[in-house]
Amino acid sequence: MTQTSSVIRYLSRGSLQSLQLSTQDIIASIEHLILGQSRQQVWNAPTAVITPLDGRYMMATLAAADDPPFLAVKALVLNPDNPKHGLNSINALVTLLDSQSGLPLAIIDGNWVTAVRTAGLSAVAAKRLARPDASIAAFIGCGVQAHSHLLALAELFPLTQIRAFGRGATSRDTFCRSAEKMGLSVIVSQTAQEAVSDADLIVTSVTLSPQLIPFLDARWLKPGAFVTMTDLAASWLAESMPAFDRIIVDDLEQEASMPKPLVDPALVCGDLSGLVNGSVPGRCSDSERTAFVFRGLALGDLAVASLVYRRACQCSKGALIEA
Repeated sequence: MTQTSSVIRYLSRGSLQSLQLSTQDIIASIEHLILGQSRQQVWNAPTAVITPLDGRYMMATLAAADDPPFLAVKALVLNPDNPKHGLNSINALVTLLDSQSGLPLAIIDGNWVTAVRTAGLSAVAAKRLARPDASIAAFIGCGVQAHSHLLALAELFPLTQIRAFGRGATSRDTFCRSAEKMGLSVIVSQTAQEAVSDADLIVTSVTLSPQLIPFLDARWLKPGAFVTMTDLAASWLAESMPAFDRIIVDDLEQEASMPKPLVDPALVCGDLSGLVNGSVPGRCSDSERTAFVFRGLALGDLAVASLVYRRACQCSKGALIEA
């Protein structure tokens, strides 16, 4: 149905957290949109990226659907220098429009959406590529993405222990306390290899910067491990990537349009759409080493934005603004 109201709903981080969405809610919304692509009801534009020489990373995503009838645009800036000024390294904003009329519907905290949708995309992949009995998770980088991924993975897998490796003691300790409150055993690893070598699930979310030198080696991983790389695989040694039995990206079409691929295209076995629609098989053996490498999928932002908007309308959450 076409939206006729001129009221815009502003959804802050607090409003969004109060909706208490589950990982299963997010997964279902993402999978619904992925399947809608094959029915020509969902459209996903390749991510647009600008990388100034000073180390900033700027991106914009665009996705639209007829079911549900929404269009979402997200703009994001990553600046490694932001923490020096007391700011998050990543800041973003999402706008949601009616996909029939084009009327604006919502302005949504993009930092929250980015954290939740990134973990949601990883969860969709992990559901198919990780061992269902995975109990040990390692986190390389202990910031926002580590927190969101911990919550998502804990819903899907019988986690008993996490291993944390991060260069920022404050964020690492905060992350570890969160895991302990969830009843998980916590090990602060002294090296990255120590963290990942015996882990079932590995999340790498190292902050991107021109100074980042790859330091993770896929040959450290045990048979059966699954890795999700939210850091564009920038923290991984390129020469070690053939150690994975299979690598999946978020979108083959998007990846083909990028000037620099995330990984050697010859190593890529398919994308998230293929996993969901069944054209790409999930985990094939208990010993298979698998990886999900991604730069961000616009329909993931749309999936989360449309879900929170509808839930917020039902619960009367957020502030209303006259357009």
